[in-house]
Amino acid sequence: MNKINIWFLSSLILSIFVAIPIFTIFVSFFGSTSNYFELLKNTFLLEYINNSIAILFFVLILTFLIGVFTAYFVSFYDFPGVNFFKWALILSFAVPPYIFAYSLTAFFENYGTLFSILTGLFGEYNYNKSIPKFDGMVGAIISISFSLFGYVYVLTRASFYHQSNNLIEVSKNLGYSPIQSFFKIILPSARPAIVAGLSLVAMECLADFGTVSFFSVSTLTTGIYNSWLSFDDLNTANQLSFFLVLIILLLFFIENYSRGNAKYHHSSLGFKPINKIRLVNAKAYLTTFFCATIFFISFIFPSSQMAYWTFKFPKYFQDLNLISLNINTLILVILSSIVLISFSFLSNFGSRISKSKILNNLNFLSISGYALPGVILAVAFITFFSWLSDLLTSSFGLSGIKNIFIGSILGLILAYFVRFYSLAFNGIKSSYLRINNSVDETSYLLGFSKFKIFKKIHMPFLKDSIFLISILISIEIIKELPITLILRPFNFETFATKAYSYASQDLIEAAALPSLFLIIWASIFIFITSKHILSEK
Repeated sequence: MNKINIWFLSSLILSIFVAIPIFTIFVSFFGSTSNYFELLKNTFLLEYINNSIAILFFVLILTFLIGVFTAYFVSFYDFPGVNFFKWALILSFAVPPYIFAYSLTAFFENYGTLFSILTGLFGEYNYNKSIPKFDGMVGAIISISFSLFGYVYVLTRASFYHQSNNLIEVSKNLGYSPIQSFFKIILPSARPAIVAGLSLVAMECLADFGTVSFFSVSTLTTGIYNSWLSFDDLNTANQLSFFLVLIILLLFFIENYSRGNAKYHHSSLGFKPINKIRLVNAKAYLTTFFCATIFFISFIFPSSQMAYWTFKFPKYFQDLNLISLNINTLILVILSSIVLISFSFLSNFGSRISKSKILNNLNFLSISGYALPGVILAVAFITFFSWLSDLLTSSFGLSGIKNIFIGSILGLILAYFVRFYSLAFNGIKSSYLRINNSVDETSYLLGFSKFKIFKKIHMPFLKDSIFLISILISIEIIKELPITLILRPFNFETFATKAYSYASQDLIEAAALPSLFLIIWASIFIFITSKHILSEK
């Protein structure tokens, strides 16, 4: 019983810690309001909400179309380049939306890259009159969509692959055309995966700060950030966060309600791998062109644009301390990975040996942090630890507590922990589910202690998952902007914050070098994990 209580207590502490941001937001919302919040309610609040919902709506449509159709083509058809595009399309993960935004602006702005290309090809002319401008909300929607469609692509492709070819044969026997088969058989069977992918897109879209800030689009995230930075009003920032949390909860409710009691799975009995249809002539070239276009826009375009600016303005090499940026990034990646994986192991192992439903519910609560945008987490952390510091100072005379958690590496790691704990926990859990409980029971009979089972049996089996999760966490931390921007120590820069700092000053050419390095690092990690992400086992 005592041992079970230990696991229960540890999970309870984790759940309480993760719940701090949400608790802080709700307490602040129902507390006193400032004059600034009252002003926002009567002026810009509705604009913040409308813009956030509008961007979310169009991003979901675009990512659905891009993600589902690319997944469908590489899963069901054989065409030139299909094996390349199968993994190349996931490289979109390497380009955060805010870097795509920098590239979009640099390419289409007045006297930008496109202007230089046209001048070089056709001579001097005022091409700016005919060059389209992708800025404002349109620019934000495009940037976010082409950076995030990979969530839909990866999950939908996995679902398509594991659909039995029997389903396709049934549709043929029913006389369905390929189009009818897609809409009546294939697409409904993949619905859970598509919804899961779109849910991740929604979370990331609502959490976006760098892109909407760069394009000067007023959303709830920019309102939260400006309330804290410009007006030093943490209470208003938390009250604005409340509305964003409500939107997120509403999305969860709608998704769960729409699913109802419907079932979309099929039996694994008689499973037959999908026989890809070989495309020839125009269909083959058009399909290749479509996938190549998506790959070019989502990865080659932003990468080459950043490389172009980097080599065009080599002077910024001297101004950028690459050694410091790499060291800072490495510190955050290593420490965060150790903390996240360690606690994920403890929680999963505790749930496994205790078999407690209460413990499982607490662990489920612990992984809810991923649904909270980074800017909300950061502001809520500042609010809570400021309150805690004031309380300890007035009650016990303990000062300086605030500085331990705010503007420190420790504060960053704790915020990363809340934000990405779901990624680590679910990754370990999925691997644990592949270890039959009978293995543990047999080990007990052989006289193994729980620690020995963990060390000798679980750890060797889970080592590949540890490596994979560490890489995925690294990718997320490298790209993370609002948490790092708000909670970092003074003069502590990462590739993400440095790029944003330059871009916010309209120095896109200077932002190119840290952006390029960020893309390179993320691409390397994605390449390492691609065989796991695209596993067909």
